[in-house]
Amino acid sequence: MSVKSWLTIITLILLSLVVFFGRHEIGQAWMLLDTVNLLILSLLIPVQLASYYTTGAMIFSYLRSKGNIKHLNHWETMRMALELNFVNHILPSGGAAGFSYLAWVLKRHGVSAGRATMSQIVRFVLTFVAFVVLLVVAMVLLIFDNKINKVVLLISALLVVLIVGGISFIIYAISNHNRLIGFSSKLTNFVNKIVCFFTGGKKKQSLKLETVENFFSELHQDYLEIKREKNILIRPFIWAVLTNVLDVILFFVAFWSLGYYVNPATIFIAFGISSIAGVVSSVPGGAGVYEAVMIAFLASSGVPADIAIAGTLLARVALLSGTIIFGYLFYQLTINKYGKAPTKSDI
Repeated sequence: MSVKSWLTIITLILLSLVVFFGRHEIGQAWMLLDTVNLLILSLLIPVQLASYYTTGAMIFSYLRSKGNIKHLNHWETMRMALELNFVNHILPSGGAAGFSYLAWVLKRHGVSAGRATMSQIVRFVLTFVAFVVLLVVAMVLLIFDNKINKVVLLISALLVVLIVGGISFIIYAISNHNRLIGFSSKLTNFVNKIVCFFTGGKKKQSLKLETVENFFSELHQDYLEIKREKNILIRPFIWAVLTNVLDVILFFVAFWSLGYYVNPATIFIAFGISSIAGVVSSVPGGAGVYEAVMIAFLASSGVPADIAIAGTLLARVALLSGTIIFGYLFYQLTINKYGKAPTKSDI
């Protein structure tokens, strides 16, 4: 069993314990839903649409700077971002499904697999860089508000270390061409052996070494171009900051609709911890894991347990419903347009 599976099992056990011991608070939270201000709650719709747009803008502003997809309008890019969120939420892949799907779609618009992948790497890296910057701001605000404790400081510091470590590993992986070529050979052999085993030897070569090497070579080339022209990351970084801010506003609106004010800085730290927990989870979209972590952190930060439960679940249900319902619609339209779902050979 993988580490991700064990982490998910442990988290779900903890979630079960939280539900059992907090059943009275959960009952109170359920009652609180009757007091929701629907007018305020409706603000989630424009904020969520704006969040989809900025998420896509990170990727597509980078691609446009490289001369790609200039024919796509703002509506089409926002729709792709919605589809990307949908795919990431329905498949337990920690974001890998989104990489595959978007590369497949962008291929139909003349974007190579390597560049499509680099655009998503840029998105993830800049999102986390922007998060670290905003995390520092949030911690300073909480310090001045006298609402930060040693546990919050420790968790925030661990988040920074984890994010910086992850970004450093990505840069290390794509910064050396010889290293990538060596990895290409190992990856090709590994995948071909796995496929050969599961097909009973009928398919001995599912990946071609030359194709994989070209893919990683293009990643490396894009990395070198970014090093030479760092200014092309300015616009995607601004979109990354806006994306982080909008994600926090979504939860702020949910709590506001319940008539309760939660410090946005507190929500921001809880959001960061929950997002990372959702990524390492093998549950689709981090469902259950994400909510458990956020509720636990908010409750430990002084937010009443029933409010933490009601606000978190209200926001997540509303956001996931919108993502799944509309994302599925656009996903199916895309599949029908191009004739088939993406496969490894498309990427």
